[in-house]
Amino acid sequence: MKKNGLANLDDDLAVERMSLAEIAAERLRELILIGKLPPGQPLSERELSERLRISRTPLREAIRELAAERLIDVLPNRRPQVADPSLEHIEDLFDVQAALEALAGRLFTKRATQEQIDELVAIHERFSKFPDDCEPLKFFRTDMAFHSAIVRGADNVALADTHRQYNAALFRARFMSSRQLRWRDITIAEHTEILDALCARDAERSAAALTTHLMSGRANQRMLDPDAD
Repeated sequence: MKKNGLANLDDDLAVERMSLAEIAAERLRELILIGKLPPGQPLSERELSERLRISRTPLREAIRELAAERLIDVLPNRRPQVADPSLEHIEDLFDVQAALEALAGRLFTKRATQEQIDELVAIHERFSKFPDDCEPLKFFRTDMAFHSAIVRGADNVALADTHRQYNAALFRARFMSSRQLRWRDITIAEHTEILDALCARDAERSAAALTTHLMSGRANQRMLDPDAD
């Protein structure tokens, strides 16, 4: 049945509102990543609306999205606040993410097209050439693009959905590790080993390289935590 003009207008407004919500969500993610909204900080809708220059309706949608990603905690009868996961919880998330990426590596060796391999090579070449003074967020986004390309090449919808959920929950932890210059050479070397294994379509070597890489990230969290034993 053909929609009337009012229905079409409602659809257009919904698309515009979702676009604003997506913009707000991306801005909030960035503020959380770079520490402008630190862990545990309560979030005022009024202050955020003014800061982001966006109305409260798309802002609330953005907060719900980040709550689903576990970047924001929404508690009954309290303001939403930036998530502040314990070191133990972060380590648990890394354990699961390592298993997911190992599976992604195995599937990539069997299912990835040559175009997807070429894309991965291009991302790694760009990543490995960043200077030491590269903007941390740019370095991190390219790092995450490498991992996302592996998951896409694995061609498994259930895996991609689960990986996206855990990756979002680990975003800030992985960014804090990524911005450390002392570990960048190690990260690039580990990415090189992952890429070599994937290009060789060696399933077990790929899984092992990805597991090693994620476990390095896990270990880094303990070194970054001043309260760790």
